[in-house]
Amino acid sequence: MSKSLGEFRHSEPLTLGVELELQLLSRHDFDLTRGATDLLASLDYDGRFGDIKLEITESMIEVSTLPRASAGGIAADLAGLREILRVHCARNHIAVCGGGTHPFHRWPERRICSGERFDALYQRYGYLAKQFTVFGQHIHVGCTSADDAIWLTQALGVYVPIFVALSASSPFVDGVDTFFQSARLNAVSAFPLSGQCPPLANWEEFVRYFGMLQACGIAASIKDLYWDVRPKPEFGTVEIRVCDTPLSIESATALAALAQALSRWLLRTRPDLQVARQVHVARYNKFQACRYGMAAMISDPVALGQRPLRESLAELLELLAADAHELGCKPWLDHLQPLLADDASDAAWLRGMQRVHGNLNDVAREAAERLLARAAHEPREI
Repeated sequence: MSKSLGEFRHSEPLTLGVELELQLLSRHDFDLTRGATDLLASLDYDGRFGDIKLEITESMIEVSTLPRASAGGIAADLAGLREILRVHCARNHIAVCGGGTHPFHRWPERRICSGERFDALYQRYGYLAKQFTVFGQHIHVGCTSADDAIWLTQALGVYVPIFVALSASSPFVDGVDTFFQSARLNAVSAFPLSGQCPPLANWEEFVRYFGMLQACGIAASIKDLYWDVRPKPEFGTVEIRVCDTPLSIESATALAALAQALSRWLLRTRPDLQVARQVHVARYNKFQACRYGMAAMISDPVALGQRPLRESLAELLELLAADAHELGCKPWLDHLQPLLADDASDAAWLRGMQRVHGNLNDVAREAAERLLARAAHEPREI
């Protein structure tokens, strides 16, 4: 096996982990601020809800939950991490928010965080590293075997447009409405190893494929694969990477619940994947979801036609109901139901705030207030 891949670590089936990349804002004008290193240096935190760490630029951080068996455990960790950030961001006079892009920051003003890996990325990708100040949610789903992981990586690829549309929260870039629901993924697509996992029969074939990339000097580690869905052997998981960071932890939890229920259904029913055909429409379907969100039309290379994404999602949620019930995450999937009937996306909310205020500074301020808003049942102190 490739030395840099390592062994596929054992993981409990369908366990969840969530990573959220968050924006750090100035409380003066709600532009991005260079506060990540100082914030982390000041943390008084014991790690009981997961990790808080640097990301590639000083204007962002990443929070990650502990591995959890249920969506409820993910929700509890995210709520705990949010409370830690509430206290420490206030002490550092900064704000924090979700959303896939900051609505008006200027990428040349970003500063790369210190560290060997971040410096290597900057040297390799140049200005793309600073433009990569975009913010996503990554969802890890535990797998019991390496073969299951590579199969699930490909099976989940068909559902990438649904995850994109449900999480879309990046309509503004450089102070302009892009007409996209998720403009964030345009920045990700600039990287040479972005896109989809190719058709692979099993883990052994993936190892050979990755070895070829290494021999050609294209990839040194699994982190170099910016795929929409990729295996993570060191965690024993499959990682969904296409979601914008939602504006609330409730939406982030609902997306994790969807990933868990969908993975259970896929592994239980083992549908025919048709990966070789799907790869021909994957890029276009992702574009549709980024551009139009829930109004996207998704191409089917097997039926040779198109159908509305909203219609496919409604059928999927019904299909997953039994699995969601078994996992105890059905209430979290219900959180997604309003998106079927109304334009209730985070992108629509951000545009609504822009219409109300007439400026993007207040849009960012409202987003920060929304992330830190507690649900009525949550404790006031951690």
